[in-house]
Amino acid sequence: MSIAPEEYWSQAGQQGKIEKWSRNARRKMAVWRFTILLARVMKRGIDVVGSIGALMAFSPIIAATALLIRIEDGGPIFFRQNRVGAGGKLFGMWKFRSMVVNADKIKDNLLEQNQHGQTGVTFKMKNDPRITKVGKWIRKLSIDEFPQFYNVLRGDMSLVGPRPPLPREVATYKASHLRRLRVKPGITCLWQIGGRSEIDFEGQVRLDLEYIRSSSAFYDISILLKTLPAVLFGKGAY
Repeated sequence: MSIAPEEYWSQAGQQGKIEKWSRNARRKMAVWRFTILLARVMKRGIDVVGSIGALMAFSPIIAATALLIRIEDGGPIFFRQNRVGAGGKLFGMWKFRSMVVNADKIKDNLLEQNQHGQTGVTFKMKNDPRITKVGKWIRKLSIDEFPQFYNVLRGDMSLVGPRPPLPREVATYKASHLRRLRVKPGITCLWQIGGRSEIDFEGQVRLDLEYIRSSSAFYDISILLKTLPAVLFGKGAY
């Protein structure tokens, strides 16, 4: 069956447009993939360089904190706890121990004083009796979080990202809350430089999702620069 000349050239023209569109689409996809890869490399670079620099700069504080914790009650210096990371993967998060050794056993008796309600996703309370004297100060200045630079070097965490939740907290998440797990958890985040413990869980989720939508290397650097004054003034920390 023969095709009329005008129909042939019409089809050829359409085919040419399709091929051009396909080439443009592949080109844009390649640029998009490269941009995503570059962003990940830059973020990881900031994490590694920042963590090594922080561990070196804060080494005297780290050593003094370890000594004070051991002197106060003779218990373990560090506290390791399972947390949920990117994609729901479990990892062991490290902190300086700021509570008494049997803190988890005492917690059940304190649920009615939960700052976020007895059925709240997270457990927070002011004047928590489980916190030691040394623990009060290292929590106020966020020194208890310093061991997490090791988690960042391991790749479990990032310097900036949503704070890593406990498995039992994730078990109570709504579908919208699970979007927090799309990225690596961080040592600091938007709500850490705002109200910290004074912000309720829904507010924390809202700020975390805002960060995920706007995430970039420059945004991370901006948050890191704002973290230092937030820590020094200890706003909302307990």
